[in-house]
Amino acid sequence: MPEAVAAASLAAPNAPSAPRRRVASAALTGARVVLALFLGFSAVAKLVAHASAVESFDRMGWGSGAMYAIGGLELAGALALLIPLLAGVAAIALVGLLAGASVVQLTLLDPPNAVMPALLIVLVVLIARDRRERTRELFALLRGQGRTARAGQWTKL
Repeated sequence: MPEAVAAASLAAPNAPSAPRRRVASAALTGARVVLALFLGFSAVAKLVAHASAVESFDRMGWGSGAMYAIGGLELAGALALLIPLLAGVAAIALVGLLAGASVVQLTLLDPPNAVMPALLIVLVVLIARDRRERTRELFALLRGQGRTARAGQWTKL
């Protein structure tokens, strides 16, 4: 058996098949939308100073400024998750926000509720990993090294 055929047959079981990759990507796209809705509702509660949000921030001893800032960050993250080019960067930023939420739940509020943000960290890491090529594309655009498709060819801008 030639070495190339042997190497290909060994690599095939570990490589995800195209249909399975498409299903995983579609599932993560759905998760991005659901997470964006979740974060959007959470953000709006903070930005309109809903009684439950005000009560939580009072229990932490934080002022309304922190509530509005966190609500703004959540809303920005939710909106960015819905924009394909920004979704990976948003997911990376949301890791920090959700880690902070988990620590706050553990230390200042209700420790059992720290599980939810911790689980969401796993989801946003998966989203960031899935969107890594678009994140590279975004950074290339920001460095002025973006590429665009013209008549089936990739050309430098």
